[in-house]
Amino acid sequence: MKAVVWSKPNCPYCVMAKKLLENKKYEIDERVIGFGWNTEQLFEAVPNVKTVPQIFLDGEYIGGYDNLVKHLEGKQV
Repeated sequence: MKAVVWSKPNCPYCVMAKKLLENKKYEIDERVIGFGWNTEQLFEAVPNVKTVPQIFLDGEYIGGYDNLVKHLEGKQV
C-alpha cells in the first residue's frame, strides 16, 4: 500500500496524517512544498486546493487529514 502526502514544513496535520499512515503500514512518498516540490506541482495534482496535507492512497485522491481519517474508518467521504 502506497501513500502520496503533499505537505509543508511545520504542519501539524501533515505530521498527524503521516503518523496515521505509518501505523496503517503505508509506504509514504512525502512531497514537501519548498523542498524539491512546489505549489504549481501540487496544483497540477490537485487543482484549487488551499491546504495541506493532500493525500493519495494507491493512486486514489483522498483529500486532507479529516478525509483520510474518514476513509480509513471505512466511511464515505
